[in-house]
Amino acid sequence: MRPFPEDEDDGTAAARRRFTDSGYLVLPGLLPEALVRRLEPEVDRWVDDGLRARSIASSLDPDTHGAPPLLELELPAHGELLAFPPLLTLLDDLLGCPFVFHHMHSDRHGPGSAGKPWHHDYEPNAGADASLVMVHALHYLGGLTTEMGRLVVLPGSHREAAGKTARAHLGTAEIPGEAVIDRLPPGSTVLINSALFHARRPTPGRPGRPRYFVDASYCQTGARWRPVKPYWRHMLARARELDLGGGRWPELFAERHFTEYAATA
Repeated sequence: MRPFPEDEDDGTAAARRRFTDSGYLVLPGLLPEALVRRLEPEVDRWVDDGLRARSIASSLDPDTHGAPPLLELELPAHGELLAFPPLLTLLDDLLGCPFVFHHMHSDRHGPGSAGKPWHHDYEPNAGADASLVMVHALHYLGGLTTEMGRLVVLPGSHREAAGKTARAHLGTAEIPGEAVIDRLPPGSTVLINSALFHARRPTPGRPGRPRYFVDASYCQTGARWRPVKPYWRHMLARARELDLGGGRWPELFAERHFTEYAATA
């Protein structure tokens, strides 16, 4: 990431330092209540109508299923969230250069849902340039409470040269130096460097309300990134057709920043 300009606003510089050093930034209540109210029913539809399952099938077996009938970003509030101006303005400040949308996914974790082991989500780029940053915006529509399970992160681990599953054998166990995030108001976002190790730790025996979760990822331009969805061109084309960026972010849905799709295990 670029160094801080000398004349940069102190608040922006401090946030950027925190994000650079620790690999994450907590943004309580970033999303307005009106947007959250529109997002939650869309998540319900995505899960209950089988659209999420259909999207996964299209990724796992594109020859059989082709592109999904509906994309997350075609849901009106999800499309608005993807290009939410305060979020993209913050990314512009943090990354210091243009960025491109990578992918989005949406889910509802019911009470008692299993955790997700320690992992990171960084995707390689064609130049193997690890200095280029990929970020995930983790949106918790209903916030986070101890009853919903915990997001745990390992500050500074984004600087390691490690595979995605290098800590998966630990499950969701506690790791020295971890930070636990489990008390956030509705509409909160946790922005993480995608190379940061993190986990979803369940809270056994303490059922709470469902956890509504949407994440979207973005990559610094400067190399061609590996797409994770076989229908990525369709996804970017629909975003352009819907004018989700509103003309403010010319690189946000540009295909030239990606390699061809290659399936992985």
